[in-house]
Parts: sequence; structure tokens; C-alpha cells
Amino acid sequence: MKRAWRQKTGTFLLAGLLLTAQAQAAPVALTLEESVRMALHTNPIVKMAVADREKASGALRSARGGAGPSLDFNHTDRRAKASTGVTGETYGNSLSVSYSLYSGGYYSGKVTQAKEEYASSELGVDKALQQIKLDATNGYYSVLQTRNVVVLKQESVDRLQAHLKNVQAQFSVGTVAKVDVLRSEVELAQAEQDLIKAHNAYDLAVASLNNIIGLPLGTELDVREQLAYAQDPRQLDECIAFALANRPEVLQAQNSVDAAKAGVKVAKSGRLPSVSLTGSEGWSDDTFPGDENNTWSIGLQTNFNVFDSGVTSGQIKQAEASLVKAREAQRQTQDSVQLDVRNAYLNLREAEKRIATSQVAVVKAEEDYKIAQVRYQAGVGTNIDVIDSQVSLTTAKTNYVQALYDYNTSRAELDKAMGIAVTIN
Repeated sequence: MKRAWRQKTGTFLLAGLLLTAQAQAAPVALTLEESVRMALHTNPIVKMAVADREKASGALRSARGGAGPSLDFNHTDRRAKASTGVTGETYGNSLSVSYSLYSGGYYSGKVTQAKEEYASSELGVDKALQQIKLDATNGYYSVLQTRNVVVLKQESVDRLQAHLKNVQAQFSVGTVAKVDVLRSEVELAQAEQDLIKAHNAYDLAVASLNNIIGLPLGTELDVREQLAYAQDPRQLDECIAFALANRPEVLQAQNSVDAAKAGVKVAKSGRLPSVSLTGSEGWSDDTFPGDENNTWSIGLQTNFNVFDSGVTSGQIKQAEASLVKAREAQRQTQDSVQLDVRNAYLNLREAEKRIATSQVAVVKAEEDYKIAQVRYQAGVGTNIDVIDSQVSLTTAKTNYVQALYDYNTSRAELDKAMGIAVTIN
């Protein structure tokens, strides 16, 4: 009993020490570049894309092998009873080789299809890398934004607390009415509610970023950068042209068209003859291993489908329809990519303009708040003026932070929409 009690006590102490160590663990310092790097190396989406590429590589190797020579070996052991009642044993060995000299385009079409699918899978890896970079970037900026909002909400609470003290002091000497105290208390309570929500939004943003970059969800982060404005000189027409030439989805759509063309070639090969070179050599004997009585043969085998009840015609029709669909999908993809670029670019420019206007609004709001405070303390202003100017100041600062966040995330969206390459070791 004592031993069991000691084991349980030791277990509880170890668990307590681990929890204490986790609680006291220093926050993980993180930059945007480090966040992206960690996401690229740990996120399952990238690993799944790489696995798809390996799968396509195997399919390409298989398709190439189908057009090459094949060699088969066969060994048989047989015991049989003849009609005469005599039981005997036979052993046989055979080697057979075949090589397609002409397949009507079947094997070459299959190889082309596999090549296009492999090229598409490589683009799929590029697409996954670009998406993960965007997710990590947006996640990092989300942490920065929510952290700034927490600071702004805390400033709002501090201002309202200081104002409430001023109102209570004036109420105690009879210079303001009770309603001013009540209104100030209500506004402070609302600001505290907003601060609680801001803290929760920050915690959620941190957990989301941890999920993207492969850290435990409860890991505390120390993001080292700030939301900032850096001018982007890119023009819309240049961005669209770059996207149509480099976006993985556009290139994959072309791969699909080329693969569909090869599919038509494969289907039409059913109407053409196929020629194969064949050869065989065999040995048979009534004793194991059956390596006597050698025979061999070599020849050309030609196959031509004269009539198949419309099977080949149906396959051709299916392949041609797939080609039409692939071409329409390509056009749709090109239109969608152009729309993505346009949306990201216009959002970028809109946020850029909002940064400038919100900066001016912050300066004006700060001045208005100071004036409202002075007027209220002098007895010529109202409590509502102070509260309204405080709300306007918080709103102006929040709008500025939001504009910076929208600008930076729009830049990241534009990079993704254009298909800017992402490298990984």
C-alpha cells in the first residue's frame, strides 16, 4: 500500500512539475519569416501535395514501362493420369518476350497523359506552398492586429477610468449631476466588455497561428514585428499578365487540356492496328526441373479490331467530350485567376487610401478629445461630449489598425493570386 501510495504521489508531483514548467515557459519569439518557414516544413497540406507528386511519378514510370519490352518466366509441375491408366509427371519451363512495335498511338498517348499529370502534380506542390505561405502570413498579421486592438481597448478603459474619477470628484462637490456619474460608469463597463472580447480574439488568433505553423495550440507567442505600411509599386495589368503566365492553376489547366488531347489519341488507337514482336523458348521433361526437350519460336503479331459493336466509337466520343470540358475549364480558370488578382489589387489600393485618411482622423480625434476634457473640467462642456469624443478616438485608432491589417493581408493575397513562387529546402 505504501509503495502504491508513493508511486501515485510521485506521479502527481511529476505532473505538477510539468504543468508548472509549461506555465513558466518563455513565449516563443517569432517573426513573419520564421512563421512562414515553420508552416512550410510542418503543415500536412504540403506533405500531402508531395505525396501526390510521388504517386504521379510512379504512374509515369508505369506508363513508360508499358511501351517497353516485357519478359516472363513460367515453371509448371504436373502429375496426370492418362486414359490407359498410366500416371506420369511432367515438368516445364518457358521464357516469353514481347515488344510493341506499333500501337496506333496507344502507348505514346498514355505516356503523354502521365507526363501531364506529373507536371500538374508538381504544380500542385507549388500551389500548396503558396497557400500555406498565405495562411501563415494572414495568421501572423491577425495576431498583430488583435494585439493592437487589445492595446486600444485597454487605452479606452484607462481613459474612461480617469474620466470617471474626475466626474466622481466633481459630483462630490456638487458641480455635476448624478446622471454624469451613471453614464460614465456604463461607458466604462461597456469598454471593459470590449476589452474582454479583444483578449479572447487575440487568444484565438494565437491558437490559429500555432495550428498553422505546427506548434501546440496553447503555446504563447512573442510576435516581434508591427503592422506597417510599405508602398507597393505593382500595376494591375502587370499583375494579371504575371498571374496568367505563372499561376499554378492556369498551368494545371493547360496540363489538363494536353492530357485530354492525349486521351483522344489513346481512344482513336482502337481503330488502328497494333504490331508486336514476340518470342518464346521452352523446356519440358518428365524429371525435375524439366530442362530438356528445348523448343523456341519468334514472330510478329498483328491485331486489328474489325468490329467491336461501337465500343471504340463510344470511347472516342467520351475522350472528345473530356477535351471540350478541359478547354472550358481552362477558360474558366483564366477568368477566375484574373478576378482573384483584380480583387486583391483593388482591396490593396482601397486599404492604402484608408491608411492615409484614418491617420488624419486619429490626429483630429485626439485633438477633439483633449478639447472636450478641458471644456468639461472648466464647466462649459458636457459629459456626453467627453464620452463621444473618447469613442470617436478609439474608433479612429481602430480604423487605422484595421486599414494596416487589410493592406498587408491584401498584399499577401495579391502575391498568392499572382502565383509568386515559394521555395522550400
